Amino acid sequence: MAFSAKTEYGLVALIELASIHASGGVLQVAEIAARQNIPDRYLEQMLTSLRRGGILRSIRGPKGGYQLLRPPAEVRVAEVVHCLEGESSGRETAGRQTPEFDVLGSLATRLEQSRLALLEGTNLQQLLDQRDGLLQAQAMYFI
Repeated sequence: MAFSAKTEYGLVALIELASIHASGGVLQVAEIAARQNIPDRYLEQMLTSLRRGGILRSIRGPKGGYQLLRPPAEVRVAEVVHCLEGESSGRETAGRQTPEFDVLGSLATRLEQSRLALLEGTNLQQLLDQRDGLLQAQAMYFI
């Protein structure tokens, strides 16, 4: 149950934006796209969805770009996934009313509940902290 490419790209862009949130910085789509090797037109669509979802604000003009509306610790990963992917759709169960399918359906429900709990319990600040820890470990390895 990995993230879709759309959600991965959106979360990567949000981690970039979270890293400059405290300074009030702004990043342009092209800058994020170049750093992360993401197609900029595709990234623009995701950032527009996140803006409409109340996670980002856009600033117009030559020095414009995107920035987080709230501190990274207040942005839950579940909110981002919901904004980019929408509601998770239920499984088609027509013709599958046997005890075996019921058992698998129950397992799928528990799996989705655990996934949602993990996403609700994770925020952008935690992802940023993990990223910074990896960067620090890489820097120390190369010294």
